Amino acid sequence: MNLDDLIAIDVHTHVEQDAHGHFALDDELLEASAAYFKSDEHRTPTLDHIAAHYRERRMAAVVFTVDAATGLGHPALSSEEIAAAAAEHTDVLIPFGSVDPHAADAVGRARRLVTEHGVKGFKFHPSLQAFDPSERAFYPLYEAIEELGVPALFHTGQTGIGAGLPGGRGIKLRFSAPMLLDDVAADFPGLTIVLAHPSVPWQDEAISIATHKANVYIDLSGWSPKYFPPQLVKAAGSFLRRKVLFGSDFPVITPDRWLADFDKLEIKPEARDLILKENAIRVLGLR
Repeated sequence: MNLDDLIAIDVHTHVEQDAHGHFALDDELLEASAAYFKSDEHRTPTLDHIAAHYRERRMAAVVFTVDAATGLGHPALSSEEIAAAAAEHTDVLIPFGSVDPHAADAVGRARRLVTEHGVKGFKFHPSLQAFDPSERAFYPLYEAIEELGVPALFHTGQTGIGAGLPGGRGIKLRFSAPMLLDDVAADFPGLTIVLAHPSVPWQDEAISIATHKANVYIDLSGWSPKYFPPQLVKAAGSFLRRKVLFGSDFPVITPDRWLADFDKLEIKPEARDLILKENAIRVLGLR
């Protein structure tokens, strides 16, 4: 990966379909997500599609799925296969793994994903995976990830998955409150934690945690920048400029749309450079 040639590093993109035609979500949740984001842009991209999309734009992308087999009752895509496929596109793709926190061998699998398959971090979605991330039952998993020296990225705030469905399809938003991760950040100071998305309706919590904890960052994915809460724009351009990361949430939001709207925010050029690439290089240990 030629870091100097890259315009940006997108730390939040989803692999929605594998090479066998299996999808990350069932049909009902896919349709609800599309309606929520009002997006028809290749809603179920394969990893090869993502690589081509970002290579054309001189960007790199962190790619992952979410293993929510227990929470959603839907078989997950294989993080092992994603890592293997990403190895064919090392110029633009950075694979993250995902493990079901409820699985009996979650810790062992997390270790294998790093040591045997080369993943560079982990993605969690507490609402989809139906777990309270502050519960101590999951601490052995964080201990392993901390020991492995890779970051953990957690969905925070509202989710478009299940939006508009009766009961939200049973998906509980409270599991994605950022303050639950303050416990984790405090108890695992060597674990780099990324709070994904503007954490609506808990944006101030996320800003507070990222300000207080040296090991906590925020990614800006999942929302067009024109809808960012004003306090997030202010923080990203000033006192959190070294703690905020570019993320799109591709495919529901494309990097083209995100960057076009980001250009209209009142953020100084020196902060923009940090947000779009330099902070990610540090968090991901790429240099």
